[in-house]
Amino acid sequence: MREYLLTLCITAAVTYLLTGPVRKFAIVAGAMPEIRARDVHREPTPRLGGIAMFFGLCAGLLVADHLSSLNWVFEKSNEPRALLSGAALIWLIGVLDDKFEIDALIKLGGQMIAAGVMVMQGLTILWLPIPGVGNVALTQWQGTLLTVALVVITINAVNFVDGLDGLAAGMVCIATVAFFLYAYRVWVSYGIEAAAPATLFASILMGMCLGFLPHNMHPARIFMGDSGSMLIGLVLAAGAISITGQVDPDVMNLFSGSERATVHQMVPVYIPLLMPLTIIAIPAADLVLAIVRRTWRGQSPFAADRGHLHHRLLEIGHSHSRAVLIMYFWSALIAFGALAYSVNSASMWIVLGVVFLSAVGLVLLLLPRFTPRVPVWAQRFVPPRYRRRRAAAAAELAMEAAAADGPEEPETDERAPVTAGVSGVNGATAIGTRGRFPDRS
Repeated sequence: MREYLLTLCITAAVTYLLTGPVRKFAIVAGAMPEIRARDVHREPTPRLGGIAMFFGLCAGLLVADHLSSLNWVFEKSNEPRALLSGAALIWLIGVLDDKFEIDALIKLGGQMIAAGVMVMQGLTILWLPIPGVGNVALTQWQGTLLTVALVVITINAVNFVDGLDGLAAGMVCIATVAFFLYAYRVWVSYGIEAAAPATLFASILMGMCLGFLPHNMHPARIFMGDSGSMLIGLVLAAGAISITGQVDPDVMNLFSGSERATVHQMVPVYIPLLMPLTIIAIPAADLVLAIVRRTWRGQSPFAADRGHLHHRLLEIGHSHSRAVLIMYFWSALIAFGALAYSVNSASMWIVLGVVFLSAVGLVLLLLPRFTPRVPVWAQRFVPPRYRRRRAAAAAELAMEAAAADGPEEPETDERAPVTAGVSGVNGATAIGTRGRFPDRS
């Protein structure tokens, strides 16, 4: 575990430290497109955040290769090299798209090529655990087609959900934590070495997201762009493919004898197939809804619009930060719910807990403008946004007294409030005016 934590910290540190210089480079390079109709932000924001994330990926793989306890993963398996090759290709395509806005079909072709490169180097699905049948061995063509499809779907799902500040990186990070815990349990508890590459990929992906999030939280100073969203989508798909198509569930020996025959249809046997699907449940649902919505209107499935899940949360009345937190909540509920069920499927408390938390999430969705009035004695224990300021309360009392006594002449010594200056590009000083300095022109 310490080696994985070290790899995670190195990846996060490299990503965090490089994001600032990459942001300045993006401003100089002109990777700051104009605000489009579907965008939520109000100021031009630089992209190319995927550059820092890619170098964080390289740093994580390099550190893991030099650790004695993780070096054997690179010696016995070619999956880390396959991941690096596919990630370099998809990252290059994303950088070109962030700068020049390449066609959607060209990006789709690049995604398929990147997936094919990983398949050629051994990162592919060899068999599938199918309920009621067991493990089904796949032919080379079947494994290739299924691997390419999973990579393309995951990349586009993450790309579609990248619409709010910190949304894609946070959701992927939360889901990857659950995936890391599951993969680490499969490797350590059951002694299956084939799960080690997936565990390594998950730790590196967590570091990439955690290192980029401080720069991408609302208001974002830089966007990851397609170079970042497609990159983390590919790494997420690589981990899912590694543990789905390389790890045999029968090796875990979850059941034996007649008991296994009795519970052969139960879900825990097929968690290696279901766990990767729960990771991309929210992005995949957004992807499917977007395709159905656009084709129903007679548009191209790649045509951009403002009908994604996060856009709908904003239309309901949620604030930017609250919409992101709600998406975080549902992503964590699905991923960790599946993880808890894989550990102990016989516990009814897990099911009841998931149902209760789902009800809480639905209540949060139905109360977008919920701002309760907190009593004076309880204001110390709640966030500042729920506290009633004394000045505001005094002003309300004064207004009520003035309304009761009649109109009065305003005092002559009152001063008009001073309007604050306009900030630059999301707090940037490279472009735009500085609100704290007077205009000397």
